[in-house]
Amino acid sequence: MPTKLVDVEVATTSRRNVPTVVLAATGPALGPGGDDLDASEITGKAGETVRHRDTEVWTLGVGTGSLGDYRTAGAALARALSGDDAPRTADVLLTPDFDAEKVRAFVLGAALGGYRFKVTAEDGPKRVGSLRLVAGDPGFEEVLTSAALKAHALATATSLARDLANAPSNVKDPRWLATTAAKLADKVPGLTAVVRDEKWLQQQGFGGVLAVGGGSARPPRFIELTYDGGGAEHLVFIGKGITFDTGGISVKPADGMHLMRTDMAGGGAVISALMAVARRQLPIKVTGLVPCAENHISGSAYRPGDVVRHYGGATTEVQNTDAEGRMVLADAMAYAVRTLSPDLVVDVATLTGAMKVSLGLRTGAVFTTSDELAASVVEAGSRVGEKWWRMPLLEEHVEAVASEIADYKQCPPGPGGIAAALFLQKFAGDVPWVHLDIAGPARSEKVYDEVVAGATGFSARTLIELAESFSRK
Repeated sequence: MPTKLVDVEVATTSRRNVPTVVLAATGPALGPGGDDLDASEITGKAGETVRHRDTEVWTLGVGTGSLGDYRTAGAALARALSGDDAPRTADVLLTPDFDAEKVRAFVLGAALGGYRFKVTAEDGPKRVGSLRLVAGDPGFEEVLTSAALKAHALATATSLARDLANAPSNVKDPRWLATTAAKLADKVPGLTAVVRDEKWLQQQGFGGVLAVGGGSARPPRFIELTYDGGGAEHLVFIGKGITFDTGGISVKPADGMHLMRTDMAGGGAVISALMAVARRQLPIKVTGLVPCAENHISGSAYRPGDVVRHYGGATTEVQNTDAEGRMVLADAMAYAVRTLSPDLVVDVATLTGAMKVSLGLRTGAVFTTSDELAASVVEAGSRVGEKWWRMPLLEEHVEAVASEIADYKQCPPGPGGIAAALFLQKFAGDVPWVHLDIAGPARSEKVYDEVVAGATGFSARTLIELAESFSRK
């Protein structure tokens, strides 16, 4: 860890004795290098790969030329150039209309399309190690190179988020996740990591984290990553770090429980985003918080009906121990608001099955009271190939958050995703806040675009792009 990705460079000359990739748009319309090719087998559909007989020439469909088509094409190429006869490298002959945005999309797809995570004694399948994007106009080489480097940085963050979420939970307990994040941070100039244990959590009053982690023999941890690149804005990203979720006493059904190793996908996205922000030396201050715990069943597990006191003193009436994510996020949010003086708090979590029903498995949910912040997240996601949809914080359900025996109800009645967001909103205070529910797109059961089966790394790129957009203010 982290998984090695396909390297990409931009140049103005192609190489001898290297496989060549000719781009084909819908039609088909062949790009440079395609004059002598037989187009009878080609449609130009995005992701279509054809190796021409007795040659080292491939055609790659780029569809209508949308950014999504270029991501799909890049990913398809990485998958096609794999197997026993995979070349070490290949040249991709760019069409004259290639600009920075198209390069970013193509490189993102190419870098991530060949991603593979498998714990095995066998060697992994061979795959292409590098690609050279050959631009016809030397004047654009510097611009396209810059775009390719940014795309590769985004892909590296996505890959790390996938690695962390895919890691099996017999290895990935709270201590392992925190220690791994700290070790990775030590290698990045300007990024510092502090890991707090259960004793510190007890002293500081992190009742939510301690309650959720109380049923496990492997105690909770709290990760704080800090990067200060200057600038006026201080962003705090908070990621749910539940390294395995049985549901606790409100136990989950057996079907699908094995997927709960990815229930810390939000925390993985925050960790990888902080790495990328620091590596790119963005002129902004960003703090990443990841409350880590295992939600298990035992005699020391927390119960429905318990009243838990969070960091800062607010209390929550527990109604369902499987709604553990909001319990640990509440502590981290209260800590951020009270101690870090943030200009914006963004929490990200695989929080509610309700959002999988509402938005499906490829779109994340955005909750905030700010039209401007909602637009910023949606636009940031659009630029990096992640889809978001704003959900309402319905005023008629606000009163339902109040509890008769505590300050708040953990699971207020009403629409599940909205009710969870309304609960979290209580811990944001007066600080601008965005809640991102990634329960749907954090995992995939099949391959599509640049996504492979397993953890997707969804939201890491959006967090990085959001930080960059704030750094320009």
